[in-house]
Amino acid sequence: MKVAIFFGSKSDTEKMKKAADVLAEFGVEYKAFVLSAHRAGALLHETVKQVENDGYEVIIAGAGLAAALPGVIAGITTIPVIGVPLECISANSNGLGGMDALLSIVQMPPQIPVATVGIGNAKNAGYLAVEILSIKYPELKEKLKSFRQKLADEAKMNSVISL
Repeated sequence: MKVAIFFGSKSDTEKMKKAADVLAEFGVEYKAFVLSAHRAGALLHETVKQVENDGYEVIIAGAGLAAALPGVIAGITTIPVIGVPLECISANSNGLGGMDALLSIVQMPPQIPVATVGIGNAKNAGYLAVEILSIKYPELKEKLKSFRQKLADEAKMNSVISL
């Protein structure tokens, strides 16, 4: 059970760490790479091919602005790619609150899909990766079921309040 996490800028490390935290919680091995689709295309291609050869089964890719990274990766590999649209906040960007990245990721051309989570929601990308892997790994499916039951139990416990 291995997941590769890609993002284009070191400044996105804290945002993307949330996916890694979820994977670690479920005991899923992961490795993170900081590679830009625009500035390091050849190295990105080489790294994605190495990830394939090393037996990774899901890729999480976070990107802001034009958000090409998830789509470029999906075009290189048949490993499922989960895109995380990131809000770009810097003096040099004219970011649109992450909507630009969201639309770039969800509007992939036919035949090259990228699963997409909400803006900045790397945590959900981690959970989705766990769900995908749980199809193949029964022990992971059991952990996921236990996790979901715990969520339901907590919701039940907190469903009645005094006003």
